[in-house]
Order: sequence, then C-alpha cells, then structure tokens
Amino acid sequence: MRPHEPESGHPTFSLDEIPFSRYGSWLDISPVVGLHRFAEDLHLVTHQTGMHAILSLVPQVDGERVETVWEADPATLTWRHAEGQIDAAFETTDTVRLRGRGLALKVVAAEPALTPFSGPYFFRDPIDGSLVYTHYQSGRRYRITTLSGRLTVVGDQALGTAERGAVIEPADSGSWEIAVEEFETSRRPYVSGGSFALVEDAVRAEFTKFLADVAPWRTQRTPAADLAAYVLWSATVNPAGFLQRPSVLMSKHWMDKVWSWDHCFNAVALAGGRPELALDQFLTPFDHQDPRGALPDSVAHSERLYNFVKPPIHGWALRTLRRHLAQDLDVQALTDIYWKLAFWARFWLDARRAPDRELPHYQHGNDSGWDNATTFDPARVLETADLAGFLVQTLSTLAELATELGLVADSEEWSVLADAIQQAMIDHLWDGSGFGARNPNTGEITRCASLLNLLPITLGARLPAQIADRLADGIKVHLTEWGVSTEPPNSPHYEPDGYWRGPIWAPSTVLVENGLRRAGHVGLADDISDRFRRLCEKSGFAENFDALTGAGLRDRAYTWTASAYLILAAEHEDRMRLAVPDSAEVVA
Repeated sequence: MRPHEPESGHPTFSLDEIPFSRYGSWLDISPVVGLHRFAEDLHLVTHQTGMHAILSLVPQVDGERVETVWEADPATLTWRHAEGQIDAAFETTDTVRLRGRGLALKVVAAEPALTPFSGPYFFRDPIDGSLVYTHYQSGRRYRITTLSGRLTVVGDQALGTAERGAVIEPADSGSWEIAVEEFETSRRPYVSGGSFALVEDAVRAEFTKFLADVAPWRTQRTPAADLAAYVLWSATVNPAGFLQRPSVLMSKHWMDKVWSWDHCFNAVALAGGRPELALDQFLTPFDHQDPRGALPDSVAHSERLYNFVKPPIHGWALRTLRRHLAQDLDVQALTDIYWKLAFWARFWLDARRAPDRELPHYQHGNDSGWDNATTFDPARVLETADLAGFLVQTLSTLAELATELGLVADSEEWSVLADAIQQAMIDHLWDGSGFGARNPNTGEITRCASLLNLLPITLGARLPAQIADRLADGIKVHLTEWGVSTEPPNSPHYEPDGYWRGPIWAPSTVLVENGLRRAGHVGLADDISDRFRRLCEKSGFAENFDALTGAGLRDRAYTWTASAYLILAAEHEDRMRLAVPDSAEVVA
C-alpha cells in the first residue's frame, strides 16, 4: 500500500486493506465480508448489530461479470474497465450514490437464503417504485432508488433461496445512477441532495478539514499521515445502539468494536485537533461501568462484553491526552472524569486483590490486552508488573486530579496507594535483573522473555534509575529493523504471526517509547519511534506486524495503529521544529 505524497491531502488506498467509508457512517464498501473472509466482488457492508455483508456489487458488460480495477480515495470509489467505469460516493452517512458509464452493475443480496429468522426479503415498493430489502441480521432496510438508467429486477417477493436484486444498465444517455439507503422501518421517498460531483466535493472538503485538524504538523517527513487520518476518520460512527457518543471503531472490518484500552490511543491522537471527539473516545467505555466500577471488555453497536476487562492504562492516557489539548478540560469535565476514574481504580483495588495481597491480578491474559503473551503460559491468574505499573499511574493521576479539585484528603490517599503498590511491585516481582509474575494462589513467581514484563518502563521517572536502565537493556533485545517485538525473535516461543508472541503492535510501541523518553532513555525512544513510523509508511496500519519482515498481519485497517503513527509523527515533528526551526514546511 503506497499513500499519495502528503501535499495532495487525498490519499489513495487498497480496498483489500482499507474499506471505503466516511465519518459517521455504519456502512462501508469492501471485499472483506467477515472474519478473514474476502469476496471476489465489492460488497455494501453494515456494522449495525454486527458485521453483515448486505449487497454484492458486480460490474457487468453484456450480462457477464467483468474484472475491474478498484481505485479509492476519501471521496470516491471507482471500478475501472476498458468499457467504462462505475463510481460510488457517500451522499450522507446512510446513503451511497452510485453511477456508471459503459458498465452495468448487478446489485444482489449477499445472502441468497431467506428463512423465518434470517436472510433478506426483497420487494418493489408500490409507493415510489424503489427496491427494498429487509434484512434480519442487521434489523435494517436497504432501499435502491433509480435516478437514471434501465432496471431489470429479479427475485421480487421471492421466498426461500433465490437471487434477489437488479441489474442497472445505461439508458440512451449511456449512463445510469442510483442511490442506496440504510434505514429502519420507514422513510420518505428518496430525493437527491445534489449532483454526484457536489456529493464528492462535500465529502472531500469534510475529510480535508479533518486532516488539517488532526495533522496540521505534517510534512514531507510524514508521508503516511494523510492515510492514517483517513483510517481514523472513516472508522468513526455516529451514536447508535450501545455506543452513545461518536465513536472510533477499531476497524470497519471485523474488529468493529471499541475495546477498553484501544480507545485510549485514538483519544490521544485526536486530542490536539478534535478535542471533543477525543474526550468522547476516552469516555466511551466509562458509559458502561458495572456496579463495581469495572469497564467492559468491549462495546459494539449491539453488544457489551463483561467477561473480561482491559488494563488500567487510563491514568496514563488522561495525562497524555491533556498534554495534547490546546485548551485544558474545565472543572465540570475534570470532576466527571475524576469520579469515573476513581471507580475504575477501586475495582482493581477492591475486586482484583486477593486477601493479604498488595498487588492486583489478572484473571486471564485477555484482561491484560496481551491475550496469549508468554507471561501467561505457566498460569492465567497472575499478579504482573505491567498491571501494577498501570495502576500506579492511574492512582497518581487521581492524586493530581484530586489536588486540582481541592480534594486534599483524597489526593493524599491516592498518593499513598500509588507509592505502596509501586514498592510492592519492586519488593515482590523484581529480582535485580527483571520483573516476574506471581501466582496469587500459590505465590510462585515465573519469568519469561515477553515484552509485557518490561512494561513498567511506562512509569518513566517514577522508577529507580537502575531498574529503568535494566528495563531499557531488556527492550533492546526485542528491537528488530521495524520496531519492538512482543517476544524476542531468538525466543523458542517466538511466532511470526503469533499475536502477542512475536509481532510488533502499536500500543506496546507507544507505551514503551513514551516510558523510555520519560525515564531519560531518549536515544532509544527516538530509535523506536523512527522504526515504527517507517514500518507504517511501508506496510500501512495493520492490527500488528511481522517483527522481522514488517509485513502487516490480521485486520489491515486498525485505528489504534493509525493513531500510534499520528502520535509518534506529531511528537517527532515537534522535536524537529524545536531543534531546527523552520526545518520543513508544514503541508497545506
């Protein structure tokens, strides 16, 4: 994947990797139709009630499917063929306009089987002649309105298994145009909001403004900034279902949820240019705290999962977010955040510490966010140094907030707790050369080579210098050409596509880079930042990356990866400008 040069502001991208969508929409157009499932043709996909491929979009010439070249930028998707082309653009967040010249388009239901509880029902609406699908899985309707061209319909009111849809062909003018809408039960007949060109111009202007807001610092040194901004912009959905705020999904592929630590990196990346959206990202999981203060594992349109949690990195995230804000949060916002964050911290202190234990524990690797890291090979229920370090930062952040809000006694209590847990982490898990993990049931301490055991570096200058130095040395062992691997490549447990057993990930990179910098290991932090930014410029914004080849792995349009690039690139550009004023012109 090769983005445009940054001065264009209109990055192109491969639809095999990044879906075509727009800010606010729950729809996308992509060949990705499910978990690691790729279709031959592009599909209209919804993410309401889950990921569901709704319509298959098949270009035709003389009634036969033809191969086309897909091209996409933030405003327009094009199918290109020697006989002509088809274009698509989002008129609104729930309406897609499609037009063609020289090519016909076959639009059919992606799922042919209709049962009493699943699949699409299809009919022509006698009110306006539009074609309507009702879709059991999404619980929505999809309406096709013809603006120009000829329509041949198949499967009207069909039951059971059948092809349902239409072929739209050029009329005498040689072209055709349709609108496809997603809605609930009823909507007035479609009325065009303007020409196709006006639709494209409006979307292009909206993205250009977003790009200017979130990456005003971009230069020739940051060639992937435009595309990173598009990944964030296009994965943002309007409030709906359980998501009560504008929310950046982790992806508009199959990872179409908000996990309760992923959101922190998106919040930080947005803080400088879209502060309200950034605060929404930070607070989204807090809208769903349970009665003991726990955050859900994840939230999606129609699903909240509480079977696991995620690590308490939120103190670190809030501090970092506030540093990026042009104007700090007001007292009301800080007060609201304080009580939510305090409730979350209390969950770890009261519900995740065994009797007579000072340190909290995870119940499974999933709680850490590092699902299958080698730290959890000996046992899943563990007291770990990363958890202790994150909780210390959340407690110390609470102490600072309490001081700002005039809650002196609370501030003192949080400070004492932070110091006590940090000291317990060192006393019980540090052996002079590294951190181990302790089984709270047996007291057994185990050690491994996972990068997870080095994450107390996120404590930065809070750590004793000799411990920070040892952790920095350990991090160097994980360093490859492309960044920091989650398991050293020379480990017997290393797996190139092993999830948290080898690949490079964005969140661990940002946390390690930030911690090293605050601990005084600036050169190593610079090196890690440089390598990861180069990795994204080579391989895009995948969920994770092969640590040795740099190849993107798993979901290829992951927002926390795009956010990590934006965070590191912005901070690098700030350092460059401070070191050499006017060293590079900001791209307009």
